[in-house]
Amino acid sequence: MELGETVADAVVREVEEETGVLVRATTLVGVFSNPKHVIAYDDGEVRQEFSICFAAEPIGGDLRSSSESKEVLWVDPSDLASLDIHPSVRERIRKGLDPDPDPYFT
Repeated sequence: MELGETVADAVVREVEEETGVLVRATTLVGVFSNPKHVIAYDDGEVRQEFSICFAAEPIGGDLRSSSESKEVLWVDPSDLASLDIHPSVRERIRKGLDPDPDPYFT
């Protein structure tokens, strides 16, 4: 998040920056954390990641990759199994597609 942003504002900005797609955040999917998912950066910084995930409705923009995304594409949920997706990201997608309206949290 940037100073002065709401969480919903950050969703809109980040999705547009990373994918070129303009969205409207619609629902909180969940808050995901995994103590075993630790990221060590080259500069010595170590972080335990967490993600606040939202469902969103695309409202405009042009699909493109960025310096933060190697590839951006629309995928039918039935085709997800064939893609190389990190298990923690796959779990977020699974919950986002789950019809249960209650937010997930760990």
